[in-house]
Amino acid sequence: MRIDLQDRPKLSRLAQILLLLAFWQAGEAIVRLAHLPIPGAIAGMLLVLALFASGKVGVASMQRGAEWFLAEMLLFFVPAVLAVLDHGEFIGIVGLKVLAVILVGTIIVMGVTAIAIDIGCRLMMRQGVSRHVRN
Repeated sequence: MRIDLQDRPKLSRLAQILLLLAFWQAGEAIVRLAHLPIPGAIAGMLLVLALFASGKVGVASMQRGAEWFLAEMLLFFVPAVLAVLDHGEFIGIVGLKVLAVILVGTIIVMGVTAIAIDIGCRLMMRQGVSRHVRN
């Protein structure tokens, strides 16, 4: 049985957000019950990935909810930014060191991601799968 809510436009963004939160909570429960050393959110994402890969759930079932989370992502970082302001040591040399580590880490992640995507695209082109890639 395949669940594809693309044909059901009445499924609101709120329902999709609740669906994503349900997978997050399911991941949390799995991690607690199995005593896994990973965050519950990661386990929830792996559940979603498994359902996508199996074809039981379509991407459209969660697309609008995921787009909302991405659009409002800054709201999730405001408490962390305010907590940093309470620590004056982050304004001086320690803050510059932390900033340097963040920038270097970001550059490394972006570079590795670009290389991985390039390798994946080349492999797909070599196998003739490029016609399945959507823009």
